Amino acid sequence: MTFKIGVLGLQGAFREHAKALEATNTEVSIVKRVHELEGLDGLVIPGGESTTMRRLMDKYELFDAIKQFANEKPVFGTCAGLILMAKKIDGQKGPHLALMDINVKRNAFGRQVESFEAELDIKDVADNFVGVFIRAPYITEVGEDVEVLATYDGKIVAARQGHFLTAAFHPELTDDNRFHQYFVEMVKGKVLV
Repeated sequence: MTFKIGVLGLQGAFREHAKALEATNTEVSIVKRVHELEGLDGLVIPGGESTTMRRLMDKYELFDAIKQFANEKPVFGTCAGLILMAKKIDGQKGPHLALMDINVKRNAFGRQVESFEAELDIKDVADNFVGVFIRAPYITEVGEDVEVLATYDGKIVAARQGHFLTAAFHPELTDDNRFHQYFVEMVKGKVLV
């Protein structure tokens, strides 16, 4: 059976995500319109600028379609994607997609000039994984059924809840595809939800 994973292609590093997924021998499709969600087995929401991405999701009527897609299929959000998936965002009135029972703090590690790389141990994924942090958020609180997968400097930077996966960093900006492979295994149902 072949599996096909979509990458939301409105803004951000979507091409890099597609390349990382293709390196795992997975069929990939860039999603810019609602009909392009059809036939997908999973979806990646990349980094970028969360407010801009939300505006574009609304403009192209993707917001409700993605929420509906997420009811049944795995979704992986990185950086801005993590913010879009959170049920609570510090300093913001309401959430966006509100898929995961997490609270996030935007730009928590500083501005773009304060970007950095850090070696992370990611539970069930990889030891010594290099996380690329660019204007990265972090998770300040998790619900009881959210599993923390990685921390940096005492802050939660990767988590999973059922068929949802998030990272505060950019795994697509390295040549290490182990995090994408983990998501592929989730999509295939080989990683227990």
